[in-house]
Parts: sequence; C-alpha cells; structure tokens
Amino acid sequence: MFPVADALAPAATALFTVVLTEGPLSRVGLARRLDLSSAAVTKGARPLIEMGYLEELAATERSGPGAGRPASPLTIRADREFFVGVKITRDELIGVVCDLRAQVRTAVHRRLSETDVDHVLRQIAEITTELLDGSGDYRSRTRRLGLAISGDVDLATGRVRYSPFLQWHDVPLRELAEQATGLTVTVENDVKALTTAEHWFGEGVGADSFALVTVGAGIGCGLVVGGRLVSGSFGVAGEIGHISVDVKGIACHCGSRGCVEAIAGADAIVRQAREATDRPELTFDDAVALARAGDPGVSAVFARAGDAIGSGIAAVANLVGPSRIVVSGEGLSAYDLFEPHIRAGFQRQAFGAAADCPLSIRPLPFEEWARGAATVSIKALVASWRRPV
Repeated sequence: MFPVADALAPAATALFTVVLTEGPLSRVGLARRLDLSSAAVTKGARPLIEMGYLEELAATERSGPGAGRPASPLTIRADREFFVGVKITRDELIGVVCDLRAQVRTAVHRRLSETDVDHVLRQIAEITTELLDGSGDYRSRTRRLGLAISGDVDLATGRVRYSPFLQWHDVPLRELAEQATGLTVTVENDVKALTTAEHWFGEGVGADSFALVTVGAGIGCGLVVGGRLVSGSFGVAGEIGHISVDVKGIACHCGSRGCVEAIAGADAIVRQAREATDRPELTFDDAVALARAGDPGVSAVFARAGDAIGSGIAAVANLVGPSRIVVSGEGLSAYDLFEPHIRAGFQRQAFGAAADCPLSIRPLPFEEWARGAATVSIKALVASWRRPV
C-alpha cells in the first residue's frame, strides 16, 4: 500500500484536480492553466509524484519555441487507489470499483428484497466484499466507498434526511455504512453524484456551467455554476422534479400539486396510463408499447409528461443560464415519446435567448450512477488533502 497523503498546499490539490480531469498536461501547460509559476507547479507536483498519485510520461514535444528539453507531461497513476461506488434504488444495488480516473474496473448488481435500513446495509456490506475480494486485488488499495441515493441528502454529515422511494427519514447512512464496511464513506444525492461524474469526467469537463436533468422514477437536476456543483444552503438546489407546473394538478408525494415528478415520473406515468386504459395491471413497458402503437389515451400521458419536463428544464435555463443542458436517466428508453413534447415545453417556457441553450441526450445505464458515487468519493479524497487556511 502506498503512503497516505498528508495535508497539501492549495496549489498541489488544484494541480492534481486539473491533471485528473483534463490531463495529461505539461508543467508549462499547468502553470498557464492555474496562473502559477513553474516553480510552484514543480513544488506542488513533487509530493504527489512521491506518493504515487502522479507520474511523468516520456518527454514529447518541446514546451515552446526556442525551449530547451522536451516537456514531460504529468498524468494520473490510475491504479494508485481504487474506489467503490454503490447506487441504491428501491429494488436493486448497483456496485462498481473504479480507478482514480473513475474508469469502471468491475461491476455487480444485487436485488433488494426489502428496503428497511438494516437489510440495505447488510447488502451494501456484502456487495462491497464481493467487489473487493473478487479478481483484481482491489481491497489492498481501496479505502473509500461512495453511496448514491435519491432524495434529500446532507453531504457534510452523510445523513439521508428523506428518500421518498425507500421511505427513509433521518438515517445516518454514512456512520452506519462505515461500521458495516470498515471503509471511509461519502453519501450523496444520486443526481448530484452523477452530475459530479459528468463534470469531472464526462460532458461537463471544462464547462463553467451546465445542467444535468434525469428522467426516470423521479425527475432530478444537478447544476454546475461557476465551475462548482450547486447544493444550496439546504442541500436541495436543483430539485426541478418539485417545481409545480399545474397548481391544480396531480398530488405529489412532497405535499404539493402538479409537480413535474407527479406528472412525469415513471410511477406517475404508469398510474395515469392505467387510468386511461382501465387496466390496473399495466406496467411502464406496457404503456410505452401502447403509446408507440398509437393508443390516444396513453400517448396523451406521455405528451403531458414531456411538456412538464420541458417546462421544468426551461425554468433551469431561465434561472441559471447554463451553457448546455444534458438530459439523461433510465426513462430515456421512451425518449422518442417524450422528445417533441419536451422540446415544445422548453421552447414555450424558456425566456428570450435561454431558448437557444442546447439540449443533448445522453442515455446512461445504472452503472454510470454507481460510477458517480465512486467519483464523489474521489472528490472527497482530494478535499481531505486540503491544508486548512
């Protein structure tokens, strides 16, 4: 096992983050990118190289006209440390082991027969053991576990204040999971975790502002503004699923009416499709099949859902003004039914130039949500290095 990092200077953690998300980069490139002197870059990189987190690649091009020896770019040593990420849904755990670049090395799915806290914790411990003790020799270089869960999560304390799909209230999940696994645990809202992964390693790399909207069991939104993930004073910034688009509409589990999620969440669509067809056994896949076959009642359900989602996305564009909006989530299996209505609702509600914000579609499997949980634990590792000012 490599030595564990002590507190590092701010320049070192900034340097590491840039190499992690944008590298490989030469020292000259890092100095320009971070507005640091070459000496400061060398000083910041030295302890990270000594601890095995960074390494120099073979010398390549010269760093500039008339420069001396060719540059030796700095890059991440991806296998320096591994991270477990687990996405918790109401009926399944999806677990991954990621390297330092958040590349998935192995993945496991485990069904949940119950959603009470004790059962889920036992399953988290078991899936973690399965991931770390399988092929790959990950346990000796793994100290951190990230958990991603829907609902109101306090990242600072690791407490799940409310998770609607699991019906959890005020659960000290970080503390309990650390006891169950022996790892250092980070707990984050699942959409924010996915947004962190996209910001550091996906669509959002280099973007000063963007929004990630997820469509599925719930309707979520993660926001990056000024290069930073936005949580807000109470940790629930970006909850567009609970923007009301019809004050006299369907009752939502949050206590309000006409929320985007109450109209467009997967359960809401199933409920409305059952009412439209008078078929209480109807599933989401059945509803998709009927809508694609031209059933007018079920088609109208998807149309209303798409319009509500588009209105919620427009609210994000109006309030935040992101440079791009990415739409993802497991509900995208039915995106052909949503798309024209999402775009129509967005165009109708977006104000002025906000309507020009590009919408990109990025279907992501649940393994990517678990990767988001692992990314949050990578981010927590870097934060743990920061020397108090």
